[in-house]
Amino acid sequence: MQPTTKDLLEKLETKFSAIGQDLDTHLEGLLYSEPITYWDYIKTDALLSLQIQRTELPDEMIFIMYHQVNELLFKMILWEIEQISECEHITAPFFSEKLMRVSRYFDMLTASFTIMREGMDREQYLKFRLTLTPASGFQSAQYRLIEFASTDLINLIDARFRDTIDRDTPYEHAINHLYWQAAGKDFKTGEKSYLLSSFEERYKQEFIDFTQKYNTTNLYAKFKLLPKKVKEDPKLVKTMRHYDHTVNITWVMAHYNAAKYYISGEKPEDNVEATGGSDWVKYMHPKYQRRIFFPEVWSAEEIKNWGQDL
Repeated sequence: MQPTTKDLLEKLETKFSAIGQDLDTHLEGLLYSEPITYWDYIKTDALLSLQIQRTELPDEMIFIMYHQVNELLFKMILWEIEQISECEHITAPFFSEKLMRVSRYFDMLTASFTIMREGMDREQYLKFRLTLTPASGFQSAQYRLIEFASTDLINLIDARFRDTIDRDTPYEHAINHLYWQAAGKDFKTGEKSYLLSSFEERYKQEFIDFTQKYNTTNLYAKFKLLPKKVKEDPKLVKTMRHYDHTVNITWVMAHYNAAKYYISGEKPEDNVEATGGSDWVKYMHPKYQRRIFFPEVWSAEEIKNWGQDL
């Protein structure tokens, strides 16, 4: 049954009284307010004004919009993860539902690489990309936040240094040994590239604060705190495995193959460097770092062979 006008007014009176507000003032304000429109609510004009090209090549616009869509999806993913993180009494159905939402967003991201590969001219890309140096998709801070919010920090440490880092390691030291740091360092001298140093200058403190916040509330940490019976729920385990595989293999390989298509030519002499100068093959391919968010739901054999057959 729909509430009557009287019922609604009584509920509004209760609501505004609770915060020391006068209901009549708010009702009178409705007399002067304008009805909401779709374009005002979505902020369409502002959104569509954010695509600024650096060249006159038409396919650069595709490149810009594609990455902006990615960042919006990353924000949606972080929104869902935050709800799991802040939930005090997690059930298997709640955990599974939220993780499947996140997985579906990554499924969209994976499928969307076809748009880039089939919808952007390689010749144009190789021209306008020169104006992007030294920027790189490596510098997506939101994607790094998704990783931090998904698993314990140790699972994101460069495989070569995992045995030297534990929960007592200072955050700043741990962050200096994250797997993606290798993409921005000279592997012989350890010197950081401008790609990495500028990224850290902008986001390092935010990353440290964020990892501290999610130290005990990341997805994997929340999973490990569940009762044994809940952790063994078949649907939840399947969902955890799906999310882990989707993010760290399926999506990564779609990204890898798209990059390979544009950066690697048919002949070795046609190959070009990534715009930020990163060693993108060893940084992206899952077999090198074996990034796994939820080790507990995989067998030792599966972990050992992570990404090896790709």
